[in-house]
Amino acid sequence: MLIDERRQHVLALIQRDGRALVGDLSDQLGISRITIRKDLEFLQSKGLIQRTHGGGLALHSGALFDPSLVEKEKLHQKEKQRIADAAIKLVTEGQCVILDSGTTTTAIARSLRAFSRLTVITNAVNIAAELSNTDFEVILTGGTLRKNSFSLVGPPAEDHLRDMHADILFLGVDGFHSAVGLTTPNVLESRVNRAMVRASQTVVAVCDSTKFGHISMARIVPASEINIVITDSDLSPEYVQAFEKSGIRLILV
Repeated sequence: MLIDERRQHVLALIQRDGRALVGDLSDQLGISRITIRKDLEFLQSKGLIQRTHGGGLALHSGALFDPSLVEKEKLHQKEKQRIADAAIKLVTEGQCVILDSGTTTTAIARSLRAFSRLTVITNAVNIAAELSNTDFEVILTGGTLRKNSFSLVGPPAEDHLRDMHADILFLGVDGFHSAVGLTTPNVLESRVNRAMVRASQTVVAVCDSTKFGHISMARIVPASEINIVITDSDLSPEYVQAFEKSGIRLILV
């Protein structure tokens, strides 16, 4: 088997099963583990798989799937704008607003330009840049930059948020499951998000309907800690009924 054929075969196996272990691939193909590791590193360098300790994961499945901000920008753009339009109706002049990192919250940041007097706390470098030419007081949390999401994470961000109090938080999530709660693929991101929830009087989850029923690796908070959910009208009837029973206010756009 030629090198390219072997790598295509490895990729096909990972895409079929969602994951593959170095040892299993080595045994199946009859080649060394060192060669398999090199193949996995090559596939990751081309953006085709997620390399993990001991193997590889399919990019578009599972709890570790963590697309970049640029990739997310291309998805569900109309729904995100409708969510943003509904979100700013919950804001009043002079309030303190926390914005999580993400493309939906970036859309909200742009829509907030309709106001003249706000304080905005965010861990998203791109959102701070979006609002840099407004009269808002913009506060960055500090922390270590996650280049994938342009967000700041780590103890400095968490410590900063413990000393803050905001009127409202707009929290974008990668997964919203009725039993598990709100989740994200990155543990450090989840800790910062949790600190944001604790710092806010009103917590608003903002995400398109494809995020419901999905579970990412790290839990932020249980659904019971959310006050309002804004999503698009394609949300399944099962979740609509669940929100009605829970007392969480649901806004469909």
